[in-house]
Amino acid sequence: TMTYSKLNQLDNYRAALGLDALSTVEKCRLHREEMDYIDPVTCKEAEDNSTLIIIILCSIVGVGIIILVAYFSYKRYKSYQAIKKAHEQFMESTLNEATRALRQLDYPLHLVRGDEFIEEGRLVRHEVMRNTHRLSVLDTIADVDSFVQAGKQIVFFSHQWTSFTKPDPSNHQYDAMVNAMDKLASQNGWDASLKDVFVWVDYSCIPQSNASVQNLAIRSLAVYASSATYFVIVAPNTQHADLDHVCDLDTYQRRVWCRAEQVCHSMRNGTTGMFLAGGNPGDLEFMPVKPDFFLESLHVFNGELTCCRFEHKGMESCDRQSLVVPILGLYGELFRAAHDGVKDGSADMSTVKTFLKEIEKHQEDMFPRTFQRVMWRKNKRVIEEVLLFGDLIDRMRARIKTGAMFIPLDKGGTESTKSTDFVRHGASDFVRHGSMLESEELASEKFLRHEGTFVGHGSNIGGEPMVTAEPDDNYNKFIDVINSKAEPAEEPAVSA
Repeated sequence: TMTYSKLNQLDNYRAALGLDALSTVEKCRLHREEMDYIDPVTCKEAEDNSTLIIIILCSIVGVGIIILVAYFSYKRYKSYQAIKKAHEQFMESTLNEATRALRQLDYPLHLVRGDEFIEEGRLVRHEVMRNTHRLSVLDTIADVDSFVQAGKQIVFFSHQWTSFTKPDPSNHQYDAMVNAMDKLASQNGWDASLKDVFVWVDYSCIPQSNASVQNLAIRSLAVYASSATYFVIVAPNTQHADLDHVCDLDTYQRRVWCRAEQVCHSMRNGTTGMFLAGGNPGDLEFMPVKPDFFLESLHVFNGELTCCRFEHKGMESCDRQSLVVPILGLYGELFRAAHDGVKDGSADMSTVKTFLKEIEKHQEDMFPRTFQRVMWRKNKRVIEEVLLFGDLIDRMRARIKTGAMFIPLDKGGTESTKSTDFVRHGASDFVRHGSMLESEELASEKFLRHEGTFVGHGSNIGGEPMVTAEPDDNYNKFIDVINSKAEPAEEPAVSA
């Protein structure tokens, strides 16, 4: 009775103070001894109820956490699957693009006729040459092949820029180019007028103002370089206009673009038609390159780039990335040539195997999976690891070994890329990109160039024929094939 009275007295005190009465649970917690004395079951039941409530709440929270974890895990899995699918699509798209790039021109091949190249007296910007109608244009690979087979000579000049803004401010490299053309003409018995000789040089033949169009031309670099009947490395000793060093063959060989151009030509044509134009101003040298000259140039991505020197300020990507497609395509064609050559027991492929052996020894170095790129974002210097080749080389090999070298055509269907499509090229007995012509006879020196069909040169459209000969059955066959395969427009293709 006394204990019960004490609890009642406590309730009265709280009521007098304006406080609510203690609940049974609170009384059990604060005055457990008195509550048990009055009724031992009361507090025990309250505890059991509290425990049950806690268990239920914890169960609900636990289930909620499990659901959240499962939801976020599922979202992460779906995100991973989406990224993986996008990566797979990107890699497959790159493989298709690399294969297709060797069989089409993303940007037409622009050339400068030899005599007009000499008349200019210097390297002239592409846009100026275009606007003055001094460029010859080949729109398709079929046109390129037919152009070469008709007896035209394409001389590809590969050089390093000796200024950050101009290719050749001193004109020393231009002089070496002219000297090289004279030497080639003398050695090969070309017409001294050089009207059947056409020059490719980057500043004049690749757009300089429009970056998007320039990138299209870069994607066609492999075709440009491999289509050349002669490849001349222009590296005379020349002072760099903006740096305190002399540009020579050593500095040339360190440039990524110079290495890429060499690889694009030598992988398809070997080194037979490659020459070096060097020496000093006033004492120029001209000589064929050594057979093993290509070994260093194969390490394209170890070279130097101006965009990397400036840490890609104001740029969205590195020039290394733009070279993946043409270099990958060339490797695929080279590997397929060796694979099909071995499988079919065809002609000697020793030179091709020499390239592949060197590549196999240094694959990770020649085709880096990733690279460290320095960028500037919001005035902050950022170093990031960027995908370059990834496993594209392995994928390309797997495609070739399984015979899955099919690429989608623009108008539907697929195109098979068999080794017979690229067995020979123009003046070379190495590996070619595949003429659209169907007969070896069409490469005869007797063939006329069909007037105005391939190239409109300046304002002299429909002028004198490029090669004079009496028409014969071969000529008629040549014209029929060109009209049916090259699909020329009604008007000759001319520069803009």
